[in-house]
Amino acid sequence: MYVFVHRALGPYAGFVVGWNDWIATAGSAAIVALVIGEYAPVLVPVLAGQKVAVALSAIALFTVVQWRGVRQAARTQEATTALKALVLLALVVACFLFAPDAPPREAAAALPTGTALVAAIVLALQAVIYTYDGWTGVVYFGSEVKDPARDIPRSMFGGVLAITAIYLLVNLAFMRVLPVEAMAGEPFVAGTAAAAMFGARGDALIRGLVLVGLLSSVNALIMMAPRVLHAMSDDGLFPRGGATVNRGGTPTTALLLSALIAGAFVLSGVVERVIAICAFFFVAGYVLSFLSVIVLRRREPELPRPFRAWGYPWTTLLVLAGSAAFLVGAVLSDTRQSLIAIAIVAVSWPVYRVVRRALG
Repeated sequence: MYVFVHRALGPYAGFVVGWNDWIATAGSAAIVALVIGEYAPVLVPVLAGQKVAVALSAIALFTVVQWRGVRQAARTQEATTALKALVLLALVVACFLFAPDAPPREAAAALPTGTALVAAIVLALQAVIYTYDGWTGVVYFGSEVKDPARDIPRSMFGGVLAITAIYLLVNLAFMRVLPVEAMAGEPFVAGTAAAAMFGARGDALIRGLVLVGLLSSVNALIMMAPRVLHAMSDDGLFPRGGATVNRGGTPTTALLLSALIAGAFVLSGVVERVIAICAFFFVAGYVLSFLSVIVLRRREPELPRPFRAWGYPWTTLLVLAGSAAFLVGAVLSDTRQSLIAIAIVAVSWPVYRVVRRALG
């Protein structure tokens, strides 16, 4: 997103999106690593109470994998992603094959109205955004893809369709096992569903499977974050050292800094705050990215465009309006975290001026 916004809206907008995207991506890696640390004792009981240590170890492990080179990182990503998809599909099959008899359903609770309903929807979307947000992941590797004009849109559309299908199947499978009212407020629905099917051991089984599936997410996020700093270094918005690449094609300085930021998030112990702030940053980046599509098409109409944006400009305006509405809803429903995010953006202007002056 940094590259598009920088080209369309100028260096400062690119600087804001780049820094926010880098920090939010590293923060997301920390969140997933902490979940790994929370579930690890299921497979290795001796790790009980070592959530932070396990999270830091996961970040360090995948940093080493990345350091070895792009090919090793890509193969690791392909293997862990395939494993995650198999785990989720196995869970879906198990829910339909081994679901107990449906329990009597209680009367559904009345939906909130007005501001309370908006707050509930926004809070739900803050979590759900992490299910779909990887759809843009391939653009971080645009300069490393052999045929970007073909492979980038194919990857983005294919990824969205695959994740949507898996996500809906998983939720339908959970509803086959549990009534909606039993899922409401449940922090780990998959474990509850497994316990309903397999008894006390079911929850532990699912936590172990989820743990395996989370490995690909950490690897992907640690791959993505350094590419932002690398691009910013090329444009003079980050010290030139950020563009340093080793023989394997890995931006090593940017990788090390990204791993350190992710580790700092792990040690901070404020996961919920990180989730809310990162979600705000991600959607703010989308707002500027969608706006950039409109700006670039008007400013540079002669550029080759190897694929069409279906429904343009209406589809672009629709997602732009939806993203803006999300940000407004986030401010209204989670004012504290939103104000922190806005304050971080406000501070970026003097930081930008200092960086530009220091880097010439």
